[in-house]
Amino acid sequence: MGFDGTGMSARLRVMLDTLCPGGIILFKRNIHDAAQTHALLREAQRAVETPLFLCVDMEGGTVDRLRDAIAPVPSVAEVAAAGSKKLFRKHGRLIGKEVRCLGFNTDFAPVLDLQFEPSRSVLSSRTVSANPRETIAYARAFLHGLRNCDVLGCGKHFPGLGEANLDSHAELPSINKPWKALWKEDLRPYRELHRDLPFVMVAHAAYPQVTGDNTPASLSKKWMSGILRKKIGYRGLVITDDLDMGGVLAAAPIEDAAVETLRAGADMFLVCQKEESVRRAFEAVYKRAEADKKFARLVAEKSERVLEAKRKSRALAARMAPVPTQKTVERLTRKIWKFGEELRAHSIAADEVSG
Repeated sequence: MGFDGTGMSARLRVMLDTLCPGGIILFKRNIHDAAQTHALLREAQRAVETPLFLCVDMEGGTVDRLRDAIAPVPSVAEVAAAGSKKLFRKHGRLIGKEVRCLGFNTDFAPVLDLQFEPSRSVLSSRTVSANPRETIAYARAFLHGLRNCDVLGCGKHFPGLGEANLDSHAELPSINKPWKALWKEDLRPYRELHRDLPFVMVAHAAYPQVTGDNTPASLSKKWMSGILRKKIGYRGLVITDDLDMGGVLAAAPIEDAAVETLRAGADMFLVCQKEESVRRAFEAVYKRAEADKKFARLVAEKSERVLEAKRKSRALAARMAPVPTQKTVERLTRKIWKFGEELRAHSIAADEVSG
């Protein structure tokens, strides 16, 4: 769940105690500086008995929630252009150190969408390449860097937004691409990295040539249970993108979306924008479980899967880093700038060789 504010309020404490979420996610609206962010995450964890996934979207470039608290990190496209697995790992390790320092244990990255022309204006510098092999090489090294810092990663946005020309935050994209092409291109990163991904985040996008209708993947049993679980063999946690986004709300109200995404195969769902929506989604699932024993068993199974993943997670078992001091922030800032200089030097050297 997402929430408002930069500190632990009485309202937030009651929400955490009542809803017992599997995790929380912070956005720019929640982040003022490093010490404040750390304190907020620490207090949130203290309010809940079960270890929380303490999450952030931290990719670098345009999706950098920590740029004001620490310093701007280079984008995926800038790092990918270097073509160096060493620099790919450094990117993951640098972001891993940054998020771990502030108290997070989960980063919803890397993006596995391919860099096709239709989505260029929407995804911009968030993608690696139109070539699945290059995307896989970056993502594998980036995830290695995160793991070195005891941070969980997440492949997104399954099954792929590379052919989408709409932003699913506002509308439901419909990707009219044949199954064979999706399997060969967009799904290849998930096929090859399925053992490396603690989470897979499912997109709010429709694929009518696969499902035969405009059901978004985030509500589709065929995509989550049939293709991701059975055909690809993914065994990690399946989480939907934010159910408060226009892409899924165009298909179903949030109450129905929360219930149906669990029926379809998601283990967890995100509700990030409005606290009212968090409560509505929770209450819909709770009431359906009270009225439907089969659905109650399904929710219990998913809860156990999530708890088991938490028990096995080195990232959640690791102690939270100490409160970041000004010296810690300055040291991280220097590392970020040094990494940017290394990228620029690598680019100049590559240009000289090609010249």
